[in-house]
Amino acid sequence: MAYGDFVIQRDLSFSIRRGDIFIIMGGSGCGKSTLLRHLIGLKAPAKGRVLYDGSSYWESPVAEQERIKRGFGMSFQSGALWSSLTLAENVALPLGEYTDLGPGEIAEVVSLKLSLVGLAGFEGFYPAEISGGMQKRAALARAMALDPEILFFDEPSAGLDPISSRRLDDLILELRDSLGTTVVVVTHELASIFTIGNNSVFLDPETRTMLATGDPKTLRDTSPDPGVRRFLNRGDI
Repeated sequence: MAYGDFVIQRDLSFSIRRGDIFIIMGGSGCGKSTLLRHLIGLKAPAKGRVLYDGSSYWESPVAEQERIKRGFGMSFQSGALWSSLTLAENVALPLGEYTDLGPGEIAEVVSLKLSLVGLAGFEGFYPAEISGGMQKRAALARAMALDPEILFFDEPSAGLDPISSRRLDDLILELRDSLGTTVVVVTHELASIFTIGNNSVFLDPETRTMLATGDPKTLRDTSPDPGVRRFLNRGDI
């Protein structure tokens, strides 16, 4: 991972299993969000491959890249909802763009997705009329609109109070368990890491490489690397 000649991370190698809630974690400036950009097809790595079911994304033809991306859902840190559109219109956007569903069918899917995230009855509200936690859930409903195989989150708890953050964690777990969705999350929030994560990669800004991969709770207790244990115990070792 590099910008020009500046290397952010090198020698990364990890696997995300179907059904994982996979955490990308590490100190500030280690390249967590950049790694996410490589995974979702926004930026090509300087070297190396990103494989989905054995297919190398960045070495595939554009048509194959588009097919792979159709299996992704992305929820950005800010939510990135269109402020001039209602929640229903926000969720309907990808359905109108990428499916042949009629208006009535789209409305049914929109209502279902908003219900799944606890926003039934809020179809006509604008993003400015709801709380930050509700905006995050609305963004999740939009990310789920096309029934993705993989959901990507960039700092989902950023700006939320502890109660709203916990509710969002519970929702992510519920969606994984009920829909079988694979989830990839960039976060530095320890509570979220241990509540939802069952697999992870730890990126180090100093050595510019990964120091560990595996279950965050196992890494917290038994990682041979002191830097990993310090991060996951917030220095209490």
